[in-house]
Amino acid sequence: MNIIYFLIGCSVLLALAFLAAFFWAQRTGQNDDLYTPSVRILLDDDIEIHEKK
Repeated sequence: MNIIYFLIGCSVLLALAFLAAFFWAQRTGQNDDLYTPSVRILLDDDIEIHEKK
């Protein structure tokens, strides 16, 4: 029965660590731009057109 208490404590600490990481990511602007990464593949400007000589 003691191991259950230990595992519950570990899971609560792990959940708090993930919650703290989530709030840190939100505060530092990690998820500010959600549109550009999804269309970046469509906006490929590095394409070079080769002409036949």
